[in-house]
Amino acid sequence: MNTKTRILALVTVIIVGYGVINGIVTGCQSSDQKVQDAKEKVKDANQDLKQTQTDAMVADQKAANAAAWKTLKAEWEGRVRSNENIIADLKGEMRKPGRAFDSMYETSIQNLEQKNKEMKMRIDAYEKSQSDWESFKREFSHDMDGLGKALNDLAVNNKK
Repeated sequence: MNTKTRILALVTVIIVGYGVINGIVTGCQSSDQKVQDAKEKVKDANQDLKQTQTDAMVADQKAANAAAWKTLKAEWEGRVRSNENIIADLKGEMRKPGRAFDSMYETSIQNLEQKNKEMKMRIDAYEKSQSDWESFKREFSHDMDGLGKALNDLAVNNKK
């Protein structure tokens, strides 16, 4: 017999011996112990199932948030561009000859322009951090709506 065959024979004897010993030990367990072992296995399986379900729910929520983020990001970026156009129009109106605008009006335009830039930066910052989606969505939507209303009010006052 060569060395490989001897090693293979020895490993086979060890594996078979382990199986026999394991069978004897398991066979020697009392029925109460077997029931207890089975209950523990069921309990472990239930915990594994719950963890798998939780992991699946988290994954589904992340996927839904990612889809919502993509949609709202496109919408918000469009609104930021629209705000930039409104601000440019307001600045253009301010520079037209024969129109009198006070410094408060100019300051209002500058403030709204700065807020619009901040909104754009918040979009970029969130995309990098991706933290607390629901809170960000609620606060950002509120702030974006407020900025849009302020720009609209300023544009309406400009036409009077």
